[in-house]
Amino acid sequence: MYTEADLQSAVAAGALSHEAAEALRAHAAGLRSAPIADEEHFRLITGFNDIFVTIAAVLLLAAAGGIGAAIAPGVAGLLIAGAAWGLAEFFTRKRRMALPSIVLLLAFVGGVVAVPVNILAEADPDMAGRTAALIAAAIGLGAGIAAWLHWRRFMVPITVAAGAAAVVGTVLALVLAALEPMVGEERLEALLLPLVFVAGLGVFAFAMRWDMTDPQRETRRSDVAFWLHLLAAPMIAHPLFNWLGVTEGDNIGAGSVLGVLVIYVAMGLVALAVDRRALLVSALAYVLIALTWLFREFGMVELNVAVTALVIGSALLCLSAFWSPIRRAVVEQLPAALRSRLPVTTRTALA
Repeated sequence: MYTEADLQSAVAAGALSHEAAEALRAHAAGLRSAPIADEEHFRLITGFNDIFVTIAAVLLLAAAGGIGAAIAPGVAGLLIAGAAWGLAEFFTRKRRMALPSIVLLLAFVGGVVAVPVNILAEADPDMAGRTAALIAAAIGLGAGIAAWLHWRRFMVPITVAAGAAAVVGTVLALVLAALEPMVGEERLEALLLPLVFVAGLGVFAFAMRWDMTDPQRETRRSDVAFWLHLLAAPMIAHPLFNWLGVTEGDNIGAGSVLGVLVIYVAMGLVALAVDRRALLVSALAYVLIALTWLFREFGMVELNVAVTALVIGSALLCLSAFWSPIRRAVVEQLPAALRSRLPVTTRTALA
């Protein structure tokens, strides 16, 4: 089985002409009755060997962490980061294995973050307030630098999302540290969700910048955008549904349920327009909670969960089955300048 990444590599190596690759993509799109872009491909597992190597790498990294923890605070993170980088030199740079590369990137950045966290936890475990926020900003900056170095060396698509998460954490920590003297520590928690929401919109815009440079979704930029959308989705969805009271569980009312459905439909329209399903998946839990409450209020006490799952599952399956024609109808309502920068629709692909 050949992936889109394999096809790109064959074209880059001269083993396959660009025209032949385009013909193969068009043939595959015709078989699916949908353009390749709509499939939202990304590399995760190319074979069972990816799983085998990942299990072995996790065992080795766990062993390195255990040995380091027995030596001194911070050593565990150093050993994990060093081992992850060394393994990536072979399994990422040479073998180009997807799943191990993702795990090793997360282990490297996590190891870098763990070094100061472990040292500070031993030195002052009760640290709080502005000092803690400033230290968190410094740690986030270190994580961002680590992700940047990893990207320069290995260019694993998820690395950009990891770096973006580190930058968001750094900025949020600095903002909270700056606001703490003015609003007090008690009100900082109330400011966190609005800041996360704004940051989520920023990450979404950053993801769209990557997406719009590859509307055919034929290069690594599309994979980078996928992980950025996956990062942005919960940052946007959670504050919205928290403000509606959905996360409070029993405090849901009819107005909240209506708000949840309106927001979910709006997210669905955005997801269709940009051809990314992350927003729909991220908000799914909140919709399930709201509809479960609604059906319980209508007297379906014993079957409320089952009926909710039936309704949402059926709706999502129908959306998946008719994704391309529904998406075409949505995209055709957008300005021509914006349509040209979005992934192709079925009509464009078959034209």
